[in-house]
Amino acid sequence: MGRSQETRNKKEVRFKKEKNRKDKEAKKLERKENSRNGNSLDDMIAYVDEYGNITSTPPDLSQRKKVIAEDIEISIPKNRVPDETETIRKGIVTFFNDSKGYGFIKDSSTQESIFVHINGLEEAIKENNKVTFEVERGPKGLNAFNVKLDR
Repeated sequence: MGRSQETRNKKEVRFKKEKNRKDKEAKKLERKENSRNGNSLDDMIAYVDEYGNITSTPPDLSQRKKVIAEDIEISIPKNRVPDETETIRKGIVTFFNDSKGYGFIKDSSTQESIFVHINGLEEAIKENNKVTFEVERGPKGLNAFNVKLDR
């Protein structure tokens, strides 16, 4: 008689594959049985209240607020027209380079640093001078113009 073609290692591999297949089938049946016992769609639904908390109770529709779509602002708010007193600001020159022709003014009210070019000067300025100026929006930010020494 000849020897069996199936070695001990091959038998173990075949046995493990069959065991894994049976375990997988058992888990599949268990999941099917448990899914029928109370896990309906209504049990899985969750609601969010007005404060962002997740709850299992549906919201009270009588307390719903009416929202007008035109009142919702998605982008930057529209610019308001500034008063005449708001256009003229006061500040202190923090840096100014005469040879390069530019500097920065620190606004007294907002503590914001605003760029100033020599073309926007009415009078010569130096560092630590108190000045009055107007502001315009430039391509890289706010620019000061009509800069005068504050007397």
